Amino acid sequence: MRLSNHWKIVLPLAALALVPGYAAVQAAAETDTYKELDALMDVFERVRVIYVDKVDDKTLIRGAINGMLASLDPHSSYLDGRDYANLKQTTDGEYTGLGLTVTSEDGAVKVITPTDDTPAARAGIKAGDYITHLDDELIYGGSLNEAVDKMRGTAGTKIKLTVVRQGEAKPLEFTLTREVVVIRPVKWETRGTVGVIRISTFNNRTGDATRAAVDGIKAKLGSSVAGYVVDLRSNPGGLLDEAIKVSDVFLEGGEVVSERRRAKNDVDHYYAKPGDATDGKPVLVLVDEGSASAAEIVAGALQDHRRALVLGQRSFGKGSVQTVYPLSADTALRLTTARYFTPSGRSVQENGIDPDIQVPQLSDPRVSDRKPLREADLKKHLINEIKDATDKLVEQDGSPDPRFVAKADDLKAKGVLDYQLDYALRLIGRVAPPPLAPVQVAGAAPAVTGRPVSR
Repeated sequence: MRLSNHWKIVLPLAALALVPGYAAVQAAAETDTYKELDALMDVFERVRVIYVDKVDDKTLIRGAINGMLASLDPHSSYLDGRDYANLKQTTDGEYTGLGLTVTSEDGAVKVITPTDDTPAARAGIKAGDYITHLDDELIYGGSLNEAVDKMRGTAGTKIKLTVVRQGEAKPLEFTLTREVVVIRPVKWETRGTVGVIRISTFNNRTGDATRAAVDGIKAKLGSSVAGYVVDLRSNPGGLLDEAIKVSDVFLEGGEVVSERRRAKNDVDHYYAKPGDATDGKPVLVLVDEGSASAAEIVAGALQDHRRALVLGQRSFGKGSVQTVYPLSADTALRLTTARYFTPSGRSVQENGIDPDIQVPQLSDPRVSDRKPLREADLKKHLINEIKDATDKLVEQDGSPDPRFVAKADDLKAKGVLDYQLDYALRLIGRVAPPPLAPVQVAGAAPAVTGRPVSR
């Protein structure tokens, strides 16, 4: 299983030995390495013999592996049988549980995002919530895997979650029923003459489902399609290959993304195939602080090609690629192997994608009151060595944008439950080209459709 495609060219050790001074440097480095390995084995032996409780060797070795990978970045990890199976289930698009993407932050379980149409989303659990208890049992300080195991279980069984939410005076309690979560990565609908495509994750069905959504919208609206809104909000990402396929749906061609690994010249470029499935109609992309990884690849590619306007809030900022290397039939290594860059050479790591138009979610005031969680907030995140200072405001007076002074109650009274989507739909109406006017042909009856009349 893989999260990205790439080949690696390895210089033979014999060739390296010919480099002047290499042998001496290598010998010194190996000496230091062996000293550290000796220290590791010394600690291992003392723990297994002297520690107050007997600990099996497997536990100690796994702990050493996990500690090694945890020292690298938040996304590299060792996948045991359970974790590897969970990863396969997620990328295949089906598992039993609550529909939550979570992370560990200072011993607490923090919600990154709930998945659409799952028990967690329907109950109202929000990104940024902290889960403190499961069935009244405190989980603070425990491992993330233990918490995930408790939340997963047999379909039809119930579990109570106690949640601490910023802005709420008391903890919130939710009783959820576990179910088989079949992740439909793409949903679509039409709003007037606009096609709205909601992409919630990037599993192995997303690219084909996005193309099918465009075909469905065209079949329903015909030539009256004014444009498309692609909703990537709270999309945690997923498979790189699928992000390329989704971008390809909207692009006529050109580069989608590049992967750059440790060696300076070890770079792969990925391109869209000729043919824009949307026939060049206007496209708006919605992002927020929960839009990460593969979602940022799509938003960055369409933005760089001037194929779409990006609306919403700055995205999460995960600009790294993880490759899964199977180690055995039921274990694997998930390792960060590359950074990805948008077609114009921007690194999304830490920075995220800045929208062309910043649009707050006014219909949910709790969003603006809550401090967003982004990649830059995670411990040991990769540092973005390319700091883009362009297109930044020299001065910011802190005054509210006059376009966004409406209150949530006023919007609700007008029936606006999703302000960002409503703004995008109204904007499409302004940027879409007007329909063709009827063509009058001398000596013939007036045309009754918007299509040119052929002679």
